[in-house]
Amino acid sequence: MNMNIQMVDLKGQYAKIKQEIDTALLNAVSNTEYINGTEVKAFQKELEDYTGAAHVIPCGNGTDALQIALMALDLKQGDEVIVPAFTYAAAAEVIGLLKLTPVMVDVDTDSFNVSLKNIEQGLSPKTKAIIPVHLFGQSCDMERIMDFAKVHGLYVIEDNAQSLGAYYIFSDGRKKRTGTVGYIGCTSFFPSKNLGCFGDGGAMMTDDETIAKKLLMIARHGQSIKYHHEILGCNSRLDTVQAAILRVKLRYLDQYCKDRQIAAKRYNSMLQDLEEIELPKEFPYSTHVYHQYTIKLKNPGQRDKLKVFLHEKGIPSLVYYPLPLQRQVAFKYIARQGETLENAASLSASVLSLPIHTELREEEQLYITEQIKKFFA
Repeated sequence: MNMNIQMVDLKGQYAKIKQEIDTALLNAVSNTEYINGTEVKAFQKELEDYTGAAHVIPCGNGTDALQIALMALDLKQGDEVIVPAFTYAAAAEVIGLLKLTPVMVDVDTDSFNVSLKNIEQGLSPKTKAIIPVHLFGQSCDMERIMDFAKVHGLYVIEDNAQSLGAYYIFSDGRKKRTGTVGYIGCTSFFPSKNLGCFGDGGAMMTDDETIAKKLLMIARHGQSIKYHHEILGCNSRLDTVQAAILRVKLRYLDQYCKDRQIAAKRYNSMLQDLEEIELPKEFPYSTHVYHQYTIKLKNPGQRDKLKVFLHEKGIPSLVYYPLPLQRQVAFKYIARQGETLENAASLSASVLSLPIHTELREEEQLYITEQIKKFFA
C-alpha cells in the first residue's frame, strides 16, 4: 500500500493558499523592492502584533539570529554560554564561532528540553548567558530559568525556531508567546517550520529598545546610517519575496498549530496501548505546537529497525538527533560539559519522529500506526 505519505507536505500546504501566495509573490516582484522592501516592514509589524514583542528584527536565517543576538551582548573570548546537548548544532556552533565556550548540559527525558536542574550543573564564574531551546514545539520552563538568570546576572536568549506559535504559561496564569520571555528571542522560517517561507529566513525579538537597535545595526553591517559603520556587524536580511510569503502564512499560523495538535491527539489515541514506546508529554507551563511528534522506544535497539521497517512500508520517519552535541567532532576541543549528559545520549539512541504536518490525514495516521503495531506484534 502506497499512500505517498510525506514527513512534511509543503506542496499540499501551498496548494490550499496558492492564489494568495502567488498574488503576494507577483506583487513583491512587480514592486522591485528586493531588499528591505515594504513587505519586510509590514511582516515585521505583523509579527510584533502576533507575538506581542515590542521589537522584531528580521534577518537571513535562524542561525544568523542566534549569532547576532550573541554579538549584541558584547561577550569576551572564553565567556561561557550554556546550551542543551540534545538539539541541533546551530546554537553551539555560533557560540564557538564567536570564540565563546559552549557549555553543554543535559536535558529532561520527558520534555526533551533543558531544565533548571540541568542549567545549574553547567554554571561557573565564567557563565554569561543561557540559550534554552524550545524543542519540538514546546517551551522550556522559562519562569524558573528567568528567575535563576536574574539571580546570577545572566542573559537568556530563547531559541524558538521549533516553537513559534506556542504559549508559555506563568504560575500566576499569565501567557506570553515563546520567544518573548527571555532577553532576546530567535526564530527560523526554514520551509519545514510551523511558519516557513520558501527558502531561508529568520527573526529576532525583544522588548528592549536599545538592544533592538543594536541587533538591527549588527544585521546591517554595523550601521544605523548608510555608510556610517559604528560597530562590526554582518549582512543578514530577510528577502522581500520571503517576507511576502510569510505575511500570507502568518495569518494561518494558529490554524497550522491547531492542525498539528489535532494530528498529535490522533497519534496519542492510536498508539496509547503500545507498551514498547513512550508518547510525547505535555506540561502545564506550555502549549505544544508539535513541530515534531517524537516517540521514544523503551528498547533503543529497536529504534533503527523500526525506522527501516516503516521505510519499507512507504512511511518516512526521522531521528532528531542521532548524535548529541557532546559527541560531535566540531565541539571536541572548544566545549565544556556539565556534570552528566546521559539523558542526551539516551534520547539520541531512542527517539523517532513520525510524520506530522498541516495536511496529515486521519487515514494516513491509521496506516502509520497500524504498521507500528505490526512491527511490535
